Amino acid sequence: MSEGAYRRILVVLDLREDSLHVGRHAAALAARLQAEIELLHVVDLLPVEPMSEALIPSVSIEDELVHRARTRLAELAAQLGLGSAPCWVESGNVKAEIVRVARKRQADLIVLGSRERHGMSILVNFTEDTVLHAAPCDVLAVRVKRTAAPHPE
Repeated sequence: MSEGAYRRILVVLDLREDSLHVGRHAAALAARLQAEIELLHVVDLLPVEPMSEALIPSVSIEDELVHRARTRLAELAAQLGLGSAPCWVESGNVKAEIVRVARKRQADLIVLGSRERHGMSILVNFTEDTVLHAAPCDVLAVRVKRTAAPHPE
């Protein structure tokens, strides 16, 4: 493989219905480049007051969310024909975890979904924007359909 070619691709999947679309693009690219591919999902957790009474239930909720995400990510990997690819489920700040895992796994390319934005949403700092600027490697954003309800006529 020549210098500058992608050798390890980290695919970030949010487990929504368009994850297969993003995964298919990444899998096709990895096959063409003969690159390794790894899948990542980050469970976005809300901070909890350390000594609050809600701590115990929130820990079990976090465990359940991570467990469900692992199951769903494994299902997606199998649907994509990537059943033997490493699958990572992390919890915490989505943007920070994507960048951290990309560094740790020495990814050459991060592939993630990008939704079309309109109106005020253009002003919001979306995950793909933050990852693009903080990532230790190239970032490929795969355009996915907007999932918002249609505007009334």
